[in-house]
Amino acid sequence: MLTDITFGQYIPGKSYLHKLDPRAKILLTIAMIVVTFLASSYISITMILMSTILLILLSGVPMTSYFKSIKFILFIALFTSIMNLFYGSGEPLVQLACLKITADGIKNTIVATTRLLSLIMVSSALTFTTSPNDLTVAIERLITPLKLLKVDVRSIAMMMTIALRFVPTIIGETQKIMNAQKARGASFETGSLLSRAKALIPIIVPLFVSSFKRAFELATAMECRCYQSGNKVTHMKTLKISALDFIAIVGTIILYIGVIFCNHLEIF
Repeated sequence: MLTDITFGQYIPGKSYLHKLDPRAKILLTIAMIVVTFLASSYISITMILMSTILLILLSGVPMTSYFKSIKFILFIALFTSIMNLFYGSGEPLVQLACLKITADGIKNTIVATTRLLSLIMVSSALTFTTSPNDLTVAIERLITPLKLLKVDVRSIAMMMTIALRFVPTIIGETQKIMNAQKARGASFETGSLLSRAKALIPIIVPLFVSSFKRAFELATAMECRCYQSGNKVTHMKTLKISALDFIAIVGTIILYIGVIFCNHLEIF
């Protein structure tokens, strides 16, 4: 069910990740994404997997929430795994007509699947442990140098946060529309591919209408609260880098060094 998807939601808590500075969490998330793509050996990809599991444990968020967040990409992960299985060089271990499975293909499958799942998990950990308000302030602070180029950084940060915040809202709205259409006799799981595609039209049209209506309501609410872009504002919460942030930064640096060393080690 679409309502089971938790990506983009904030789950309050007092875990280690909840206590980190949101600026540090955003930068460390980007660093984790980069190091995930750097990993290319069995040892380094295992390090990425173990680091992701550790991150999940440090977030204090139930594993069920993470499983729900990857539900919508399971098909993509499965398709990617199968495709990479047949794209490898070397002697074939299994020959299926013109298709062959090699040791290199198995390695590509493991690396690609682990990368995809790790990216979703790490991104989910960021949204699970950081409130939308903290994300807005952190993004604004991080892109502050763009003010030198006359860029309205506060508006950019606000738009990014609102877009992320409304992901679960739109998913819930989609589920309501689907339930309403099913009550009227619509079927989304039977018939040919073309008939299923046509069945989505009664969902897409009202979803667009409700999304624009929600956007206008949000704009009206912001105007009623005298929100004006570009004005200098103060923040209720002051962001401060603590010892916990330095520990997380050192851990990420160690992970970088370990992944690069293991990649280099496997070459020889």
